[in-house]
Amino acid sequence: MCGIAGIVGAQPGYLADAADVHRMCQTIVHRGPDDEGIYVSGGVGLGMRRLSIIDLSTGHQPIHNEDRSVWVVFNGEIYNFPELRPQLEARGHRFYTNTDTEVIVHLYEEQGPDCVHSLRGMFAFALWDQKRQRLLLARDRFGKKPLHYALHRDRLLFGSEIKAVLAGAPELAEVAPQGLLNFFYFGYIPDPLTAFAQIQKLPPGHLLEFAGGEIKVRQYWNLPSHGVKQPNSEEECLEELEHRLSEAVRVRLMSDVPLGALLSGGVDSSTVVALMARAGSRKVKTFSIGFANQDFNEADHARKVAEQFGTEHHELFVEPDIEQTVDELTRLLEEPFGDSSIVPTYHVCRMARQHVTVVLAGDGGDELFAGYDRYESYLRRRRVNVFPGRMGDWYRNHVHPLVPTGWRGRRFLFNLALPPRDRYLDGISLLPACVRERSLFTKDFMAWADEQTSPYDRFKHYLVARPESDPLSEVLYLDTKTYLPGDILTKVDRMSMATSLEVRAPLLDHCFAEWASGLSPRWIMHFGQSKYILKKLAERLGVPREVLYRRKQGFSMPLVHWFRQKPQPALMDILLEAKTMQRGYFNPQEVRRRLLEHRQGIRDRSWELWHLLIFELWHRNFLEAAIQRGSTTCWHDSLSNQKQVQAAVLTRNSNVVPTRQYPNHVCSIEHSCCHAQRVILPELAWPGACFHTKGAGGGSFPCAASGRYAKRGWHRNPNGAGGSPAPCEAP
Repeated sequence: MCGIAGIVGAQPGYLADAADVHRMCQTIVHRGPDDEGIYVSGGVGLGMRRLSIIDLSTGHQPIHNEDRSVWVVFNGEIYNFPELRPQLEARGHRFYTNTDTEVIVHLYEEQGPDCVHSLRGMFAFALWDQKRQRLLLARDRFGKKPLHYALHRDRLLFGSEIKAVLAGAPELAEVAPQGLLNFFYFGYIPDPLTAFAQIQKLPPGHLLEFAGGEIKVRQYWNLPSHGVKQPNSEEECLEELEHRLSEAVRVRLMSDVPLGALLSGGVDSSTVVALMARAGSRKVKTFSIGFANQDFNEADHARKVAEQFGTEHHELFVEPDIEQTVDELTRLLEEPFGDSSIVPTYHVCRMARQHVTVVLAGDGGDELFAGYDRYESYLRRRRVNVFPGRMGDWYRNHVHPLVPTGWRGRRFLFNLALPPRDRYLDGISLLPACVRERSLFTKDFMAWADEQTSPYDRFKHYLVARPESDPLSEVLYLDTKTYLPGDILTKVDRMSMATSLEVRAPLLDHCFAEWASGLSPRWIMHFGQSKYILKKLAERLGVPREVLYRRKQGFSMPLVHWFRQKPQPALMDILLEAKTMQRGYFNPQEVRRRLLEHRQGIRDRSWELWHLLIFELWHRNFLEAAIQRGSTTCWHDSLSNQKQVQAAVLTRNSNVVPTRQYPNHVCSIEHSCCHAQRVILPELAWPGACFHTKGAGGGSFPCAASGRYAKRGWHRNPNGAGGSPAPCEAP
C-alpha cells in the first residue's frame, strides 16, 4: 500500500524537477511511512510513498522493465500476481523483485493499457511509457484506491490525494461550485468532481491516457446487469456463494506483515471473519468499536462473533472529545465530508494499527446485497400511488408551498408526489428540503446554486443510461457507482491511510461482485428480508442468529445524544461566529433556530448541524490553508451575483485577470502606487493584497501593496475596464 504523485509535461521543452515531486510526496507520508522513491527524466517525474506489505526488502518503487523504458508507481495490492508472474516469465520477461508491482510493467508490455483487465485487486497506478511518450493512469474497478489529476500550465499533475496535487500547483486551490453543491445535497462529492475547480477524480473502472498534451479518459469495466445468472435452487446459490466468497477471502490473506479484521458485529464483517477463521491456521485478530449509547453500540454483537470463532479480540469504547477529534479529521480531509462514521472508523483503524498492518473488512455488502433500510423503504413507497397522473406536479407546485414548514410530514408527502426514480434520489439527499425552502442558505448562495447543474442529473444518468429489469437492481447499481466510491470507500481509505493501515474488502473482489450482481433480486431481498442469501451463508458458517436477524444499526455516531447531552458549546458555537456567517453561505437566523431546536429537544437537527459544522471546519482547517499557500482566490469567486465591488483577480504568471466580486471588505493598508478607493480581500486568501477601484467609471485592478505579492500584480487600465493590464508599481 502506498501513495503516489507525479508531474508530466505536455510540451517537449518542459523539465520535471525532483524537488517538486518530493514536495508532493511529503504531503502523503502517512500513506507510506516506510519508503520514498522518485523517478525523474526529462519532462516526467514519478513519486511514491510506500507502506511495506509484500517483499519488504526489494519492493522499492518506482519499478521499471528490463530496458528501463517503462516505469510505474503503484498504490494497492494485486492478489493474482503469483499466477501472472509465471505466465510472464514464460514469455521471456525477467523480474528483479518479488513484489506485485512488477507484474504491471511486464503485463503492460504484453497488453498495453488493456493490462488492467488482467489485474485482480485494488489499485491506482501511474505508468510512463518512454518509447511512446505516454502516461497511463488507472484506478481499480470499485474505486477502493483514490487518484486525482489536473491539467495545468502544460503539465499533468496527479496524486493519491488532492493535497499532493496542490503541493505541485498550489494555485489550483480554487473552489468548485458544483462540488460544494453536491456536498450540500449528498454529504460527499461524487466522482469525477472534487471541491476544487481544476482538479478531478479519475472515476472507478477508468483509464486516463496522456500523450501529446491531450487527455483521453475511458471506462474499462462496469458492473454486469442483474438477473443474468439464475441458480436453480437456494442450495445451489448458497454453495456457489460460499465457494466464491471463500476464495475472495483466501487471496486477501496474502501478506508478509501481521493481518487482522475489522469486526463491527454486522452481517458482512461477521461473515468475513468466519471465513478467515476457517481458512487460516492462526487466530484471527479482530477489532471493534463500541459506544455507551446502546442504540449505536454493536460491541456486544461483535464480541459474540469473536467468541464464536475464537478470535483474539480487541475493542475500544469511544467517548471522544468531539471537538479535538473532528478538528483533527477535518485537517486530514481534503473535501467536506459529512459521514459521521469517519470518527469511529478513524478510532478503530488507529487501534488496529497498534497490532497489525493489514485488515479485512465487510465493505460492499450493503450495496451488493441491499443492506440499507432505504431500499425496502423505497420499494414500499413505489407501491403507494397517492398522486396519480399529473397530480404530483400539481401538489408540488401549488399545495406544497402552502404546507407549514414545521409540519413533520411535509417532506414525506413531497417525496410521494415525485416520480418513482426521483423519490429515491430525494430520499438519499441530505438537504433537499432546505434548498427547496430557500431558508437555511442566503439569497446570494441560492442565486449561485440556481446557476449550477442539478446534482440529481448525474445520478439520474446512472438510472436512465442503464435501465434494469426491476427497481431494486436500479438503485443498487446507482449506489455502487456513487455512494460506495464517493462515501464508503473514501471514508475507509482516508481514515485507514491516516493511520498507515491497509484495509482489504473481499466482498468487493470484482470476480465475486460480477457473480453477485447477476443474482436475481429474490436472492437479495426475500419478502422484505435484506441480504437474504448472505445471511443464510453466515448462518451456515456459524454466525449467531441473534447477530444476523436484528435491526441494522449502522456504523455511525450517536450525534443526537452527544449534541444534546454533551452539547460541546465551543464546537457548535463555531456555526454562529462572525467568521462563519460572513462567508455568505448560511442564514444566521436559521442556523440559530436549528441549534436552539436541537438543544431544547424540539427537533432532531443533529444531521444538519453535523454537516454544517464539518463544512465550516473543513473551510478553516484545509481550504484556507490551501488558499494561503496557493495565492489564489477564495470562495467568493463563485458568488457571481454579488453587487458590491467589481475587481480583477491577481493571477500569478498570467496576463488573464478575470472579473470577480467581493462584498464588504475594507482595506486598511496604505498604498503609494495610486489614489483609489481600497477594498481588501479576505486575509487568508490574499495576505497583504488589495483591490482598488479607480474613480467613477474606471476599471478595477489588483495592487500587491506589500508582502509576498509585492511587484507581482497587474493593473487594469484605469481609463476603462476593457484596458490591457500593466505591471503593478507597488513597493
